[in-house]
Amino acid sequence: MDVDLTPKLAKQVYGGDGGSYHAWCPNELPMLKEGNIGAAKLALSKNGFALPCYSDSAKVAYVLQGCGVAGIVLPEKEEKVVPIKKGDAIALPFGVVTWWYNKDDTELVVLFLGDTKTAHKAGSFTEMYLTGSNGIFTGFSTEFVSRAWNVEESVAKTLVSSQSAKGIVKLDAGFQMPEPKQGHRDGMVLNCEEAPLDVDIKGGGKVVVLNTKNLPLVGEVGLGADLVRLNGSAMCSPGFSCDSALQVTYIVRGSGRVQVVGPDGKRVLETHIKAGNLFIVPRFFVVSKIGDPDGMDWFSIITTPNPMFTHLAGRTSTWKALSPQVLQAAFKVSPDVEKQFSSKRTAEEIFFPPPN
Repeated sequence: MDVDLTPKLAKQVYGGDGGSYHAWCPNELPMLKEGNIGAAKLALSKNGFALPCYSDSAKVAYVLQGCGVAGIVLPEKEEKVVPIKKGDAIALPFGVVTWWYNKDDTELVVLFLGDTKTAHKAGSFTEMYLTGSNGIFTGFSTEFVSRAWNVEESVAKTLVSSQSAKGIVKLDAGFQMPEPKQGHRDGMVLNCEEAPLDVDIKGGGKVVVLNTKNLPLVGEVGLGADLVRLNGSAMCSPGFSCDSALQVTYIVRGSGRVQVVGPDGKRVLETHIKAGNLFIVPRFFVVSKIGDPDGMDWFSIITTPNPMFTHLAGRTSTWKALSPQVLQAAFKVSPDVEKQFSSKRTAEEIFFPPPN
């Protein structure tokens, strides 16, 4: 497989006073198209409002920074007005209409990762806006709009043409948006920074996994996700997805090194990664990361709602499960060397603290 896996930064697609929308391009990151994955970021300044829209792709949204409000309307359901904050993960199935609003001084930044196998363009999201200069109803004649909404044609024309902005606007400071309801978070949002840890290795790292148990809506999205926090200079065990899933990783904080190995023992990626980078690990390829002294956090989606991984180092690794004779034969080493190998990493799993 000869595909460029080099991590990339997102590029701005459009924006204005209210904020900006950024996306990763499949022409620059070919694995997006190869894996049918889309990736984008929304950044809203104070009083920034992302107009209501729906997408051709199911997604997981993750709040990278700030706090704000999300409006979510599932097909044939009532609107949920959800308070959101840093660390929140939100599953967005097909057909959901969303809007986003930031009333605080701190910029609100939301990451979107999703499946584009049914999208218009492989590796890209297409957003269908309900209003604005590119809104759906700008394409219908005034007659069709007035009959659909049962209003006079003059009213229909005003409704369709008054909003001249595209995608994102800045509201007046005194404008009153609907108040969010804490109860609307139930079943819609999981805060990955506050959820019970699935993995907690002292000096190594921590993991929270997003799956159908703690957020059932991910089953409809068809994606799993996790938030990983790697301690300074710690290592993440070499491993691979054993259920044919792709790993799409966004570096949230910090920096470190990554290596990816593919077929025939070929190292297909070795690079330094930092906050804002996105990269994709192909199916069954083995990946490992080592954090810089300040550590590194990343948010990943996996293209199955309940992902499974095989690790090749540590207490729970495949090697620890194999019999001594198999190890001696496989490595072509003496029993003494095999014993030295087997006696290591008997306590640590998944994450390895830095050497003393």
